[in-house]
Amino acid sequence: MEPAKQPERLCVGCREKHPKGELIRIVRAPSGDVSIDATGKSPGRGAYLCPREECLLAARKHNGLAWSFKGRVAAAVYDALSEALRARTEG
Repeated sequence: MEPAKQPERLCVGCREKHPKGELIRIVRAPSGDVSIDATGKSPGRGAYLCPREECLLAARKHNGLAWSFKGRVAAAVYDALSEALRARTEG
């Protein structure tokens, strides 16, 4: 019997596929708010990002979240994600 396949998702920063569980899901809610989805089940359009600062910088440089969300993303969103990523790696 074959082992169960792990779902893979594309990181919007490095543009590489990784197992879904290794990535951070960022969601744009129907209201337009962008946040980190800790449960992976929040409603809205999702994007995935590796938990590395380099991937966040690449996503910012190439507008990865805007591409994934099919709309503009404010610079403040990237700043907030950077802070959340730092807090996550430190704690």
